[in-house]
Amino acid sequence: MTNSQHGFWADGWFLPARRIESPNQDARAPDTVTDLVVIHAISLPPSDFGGPGVMQLFTNQLNPEAHPYFAEIAHLKVSAHFFIRRDGTLIQCVPVTARAWHAGVSTWQGRERCNDFSVGIELEGDDETPFEEAQYTTLQQLLGALSDVLPIKAVTSHAHIAPGRKTDPGPCFDWRRVREASPEWQVVD
Repeated sequence: MTNSQHGFWADGWFLPARRIESPNQDARAPDTVTDLVVIHAISLPPSDFGGPGVMQLFTNQLNPEAHPYFAEIAHLKVSAHFFIRRDGTLIQCVPVTARAWHAGVSTWQGRERCNDFSVGIELEGDDETPFEEAQYTTLQQLLGALSDVLPIKAVTSHAHIAPGRKTDPGPCFDWRRVREASPEWQVVD
């Protein structure tokens, strides 16, 4: 995947996104077909928006003394391919050609280890707060761009691939917006 072949893409990086690379990634297995998008929600501290916590977590720079909750999670090595802030700002942390560490223990239609074959998109949010219009606009544009370079077949939630362990993106997420952006994909909320 090169810039000249796909316009807005270069080596798995979406050029319109702000790039803050996470060390929490590794190579996908050879011949992996990346055909799933997993939608997440995250805020650090919980339900606190706009701060540096999420990017600090994804880059292993979260100070465990900065907030009581951070002490519980600062040791985690996690990432996502993309992070969409409340104002619609798009940040890419891992190229789509690599494996981000976003799904954890997970299963999709009988296939385990969803990190192996998925793209993870984190929205700045929580289970109780409606997402912003700007976030949906950015998400819809990103889904369209992903369909230009990957054989995506489905979009689902973190809650669906890790039931009982995860709840995100939560009941406030409007799945209709994903269906509008990607009518040819299976959308399982």
